[in-house]
Amino acid sequence: MLQIGSVIDGKYKILSKVGQGGMSVVYMAINEKANKTWAVKEVRKDGVLDFEAVKQGLVAETDILKKLNHPNLPSIIDVIDTDDSFIIIMDYIEGNSLNKALEEYGAQPQEYVIEWAKQLCDVLGYLHTRERPIIYRDMKPANIMLKPDGNVTLIDFGTAREFKEKNLADTTCLGTVGYAAPEQFGGMGQTDARTDIYCLGATMYHLVTGCSPSEPPYEIKPIRQVNPTLSSGLERIIEKCTQRNPEDRYQSAAELMYALDHYEEIDDLYRKKQKTKLNVFITVCVLYVVFAVLGVTFNAVASTKASDTYASKLEQANGNTQILEEAINIPDQGGRKEAYLKLIESYDFDNVFTDDEFNQIDTLISKNKNALIKQDKVGYSQICFELGCLYWFSYKDLTEMGGPKKAIAWFKRALENSDENFDNRGTCEAYISIGEFYRDVRSNVDKGKDKGMYKPLFENISALIGNVAMNSNESERVRLEVLDLARSVIHQYTTNLKRDGVEESALRTMLSDIDFCLSGIPDTTEKISELKSRIEKLIPDTEKAVEVAYNTYSGGSK
Repeated sequence: MLQIGSVIDGKYKILSKVGQGGMSVVYMAINEKANKTWAVKEVRKDGVLDFEAVKQGLVAETDILKKLNHPNLPSIIDVIDTDDSFIIIMDYIEGNSLNKALEEYGAQPQEYVIEWAKQLCDVLGYLHTRERPIIYRDMKPANIMLKPDGNVTLIDFGTAREFKEKNLADTTCLGTVGYAAPEQFGGMGQTDARTDIYCLGATMYHLVTGCSPSEPPYEIKPIRQVNPTLSSGLERIIEKCTQRNPEDRYQSAAELMYALDHYEEIDDLYRKKQKTKLNVFITVCVLYVVFAVLGVTFNAVASTKASDTYASKLEQANGNTQILEEAINIPDQGGRKEAYLKLIESYDFDNVFTDDEFNQIDTLISKNKNALIKQDKVGYSQICFELGCLYWFSYKDLTEMGGPKKAIAWFKRALENSDENFDNRGTCEAYISIGEFYRDVRSNVDKGKDKGMYKPLFENISALIGNVAMNSNESERVRLEVLDLARSVIHQYTTNLKRDGVEESALRTMLSDIDFCLSGIPDTTEKISELKSRIEKLIPDTEKAVEVAYNTYSGGSK
């Protein structure tokens, strides 16, 4: 086995062991010249009965990955064949497999599963549309890594093959029983893109029910038989994915992606919701007619009525975005901040901010911007600040740190329309600097111009801990997200921080602050407890990374 602190091929310094399988051990390493962390996968020749056969599989896997470039796939950087072992250098993926999430927490929330499945559809669509399509064939929770930012990465291409038409010989004994499609076993047909659709359907079934299809009774039954509260729309999607006949499944990843985007529309509750919306719309139309008649005769009374209606709608909205939008659209009420802030709060209820939701509020703000600034400029700054925070913590896309990058413009708008007494000025400035760091760091690293970027990042993270994480008036989730970001920055950029002059004592103080803040955040919900527990479990590894980078690691366990 490789030794902690040893250097491979004169470039890759081994920092720590991060995992071990039946034939291989995975380490975290750093290329100090390039200031980049990598994963090192070692397969020792003396630990494998038929090493040449295993090596052929590894070579096939690396050959496939070298051709690919996708944000949800790891990249292969180097392959080293030594006398004792076969070593693969690849991207280091921080996080844990979804299989571990199932072991620790059981069935996952269906909203999370749907978001992960859409990301995996994007990956499969990319693989299937190569010049020589690649069929993955081993989709399962153990092969999906969940990163701290909530995105997933598909790993382990040991069974992937380039598609060859009419090549029935490629189907024997490839994949995992329970997740594998019928055609993956000899004599049942040829694997193609629809094979991966089946595997993804089985994976969604396991994630959303907690029942493994690879364990007795080895079946995929309707998910609402396991949990009646799950969506009937999602149930129909999983059933279609896992049809025995490939012709009866979704025929492409894009088709499945569309279904996942619209799963609520095939839900049994959809028609009921549409009927409720129609009733609300009719009621609102009647109210508008009444207010219009009164407005012609009694202008002064109408103004009072409009204000009263606005207040009434705010009181009855209870998170209903349509009612809040109606409140904003009441004549002469579009310049008041309250409904916008409640609308932002309702978007954040499920911790997911979508493009549709942004388009809704952006239209309202653009329409009433002049009235907002004229009537309450400070209130307008507060709206921009809260919308920036919503993007930062709740916007999900397939781009690394996509939310923070989009949040920058709103934080800048908040500063432009505020004065020196704006309560959130310091926090705004910190978020802007951190967002610009993540926007620019990758291109600067590629150009060798990233030196000097990391100390300001550390200082801004420190400001956020003081202004946000230690502020008991902030929500528990926002405080935990800031703490998770701080820990992740220390872990990922330890060597860079050292190079930029950040003392080890400063990193340790920040880790102590993170630990202190965690102890003061109450476990108000199950999700809060899970996030808090995950951060606590990752702190020892981060402390070890600091010790290794500053050459104070003793080699023992803490």
